[in-house]
Amino acid sequence: MRLVAIAGGAGGLAVACGAFGAHGLDGLLTPEAEAWWETATLYLLVHAVAALVLGLQNQVPTRPGWLMVAGGAVFAATLYAMALGAPTILGAVTPIGGTLMILGWADVVRTALRSR
Repeated sequence: MRLVAIAGGAGGLAVACGAFGAHGLDGLLTPEAEAWWETATLYLLVHAVAALVLGLQNQVPTRPGWLMVAGGAVFAATLYAMALGAPTILGAVTPIGGTLMILGWADVVRTALRSR
């Protein structure tokens, strides 16, 4: 159930960051930074929901969900940081989060094929 709690927190954080980006940062970000913010929010929310669903399934291993939550966190955090002015070299870390999310989805496929 820890995965469910973390996924719920990540989902709430994604909504809060999306609202903050739309209202609190309105007009303060460059178009590029705004795109980073929107991408970070979308990916964090999508992977939080996916991890939540996986966490609620009793027969499914939680590893895919943990990979998605960790990947979403790394991916979003680096993009949020760059949007707020952190050095763009931080973008070199962003693909690590993307890779973790992809591994999470691949693990879903592996798990589904093994359960046949």
